[in-house]
Amino acid sequence: MLKKLSALPVCLVFLCLFLLLSQGCTSSDNSPSSDEPPVFSPPQVLVPEAPGNETLGQSPLILDISNISQGYLTATSEDNGTAKNIQLTAEDGIIYSYFIKSGESAVLPFTSGSGTYQIACYEQVNDSQYAALYAQSLDVSLENEFLPFMYPNQYVNFTPDSEASKLALSLLPDDATDQEGIETIYNYVTTHITYDETKASSVEAGYLPDVDETLDTGTGICFDYAALMTAMLRSRDIPCKLQIGYAGDIKHAWIDVYIRGKGWVERAITYDGNTWNRMDPTFAANSEDEELINSYIGDSQNYTLQFTR
Repeated sequence: MLKKLSALPVCLVFLCLFLLLSQGCTSSDNSPSSDEPPVFSPPQVLVPEAPGNETLGQSPLILDISNISQGYLTATSEDNGTAKNIQLTAEDGIIYSYFIKSGESAVLPFTSGSGTYQIACYEQVNDSQYAALYAQSLDVSLENEFLPFMYPNQYVNFTPDSEASKLALSLLPDDATDQEGIETIYNYVTTHITYDETKASSVEAGYLPDVDETLDTGTGICFDYAALMTAMLRSRDIPCKLQIGYAGDIKHAWIDVYIRGKGWVERAITYDGNTWNRMDPTFAANSEDEELINSYIGDSQNYTLQFTR
């Protein structure tokens, strides 16, 4: 039986990063979890592993589930000339769809946390036509609920040798606070990366960012901003969610950051001593009319979340 699939649109028109820069703000909606993220001293870039101790499926698509307690699985596509599609459906009903090229591997996160996931795998037959390979349920129990937002994955891809990771670790001392790390990385990205209008108008569906390429060129589209910011924050062991959805009717991405002892910060903000202002790295790097921008992005009702990566 054939199933017609379409790749997730990834040409995100804007990037919305929400930062908490003051230590004096608390929110009843974002209170700290009783299970805090792991702390590494010095900060440690986490590296996914696929030892093959436990797997699902068979050729041409193998899923390594040896480390699901760490918040991810590793999918490996046989080099047979066809793309593969993996769909993870969590108990909350959200379907996470990932496409993997022939001969490649990808780390796929369990972003909905612990629970039972329905896994459905497909192989490309022709263009957007995919045939079912296999389906199976998988019970996931995370060692720590923040791990999916600390490891790299297909959308936020980095290693200890990535220039983005090295830069994130070099910008601040090892004992810098989460707030200091967030502010420093935010300021670096918004002052060193400019928006690439040409790329934005020509990017194809299925595009995945290269964080080191963004650093090297100093340019990128919204998705590049989001991935770079997320990779650098995670490299400093700061849990970070890359959120994908809509701002009004425009495809959009924003970043939620977890600050230890405070909780998830779900909106980008700066504090001038009197009021909170929403900030957006793409806007901050390219627009002079901050007041007008904040009047729009400051309203959370403008945002509709679809996926977390």
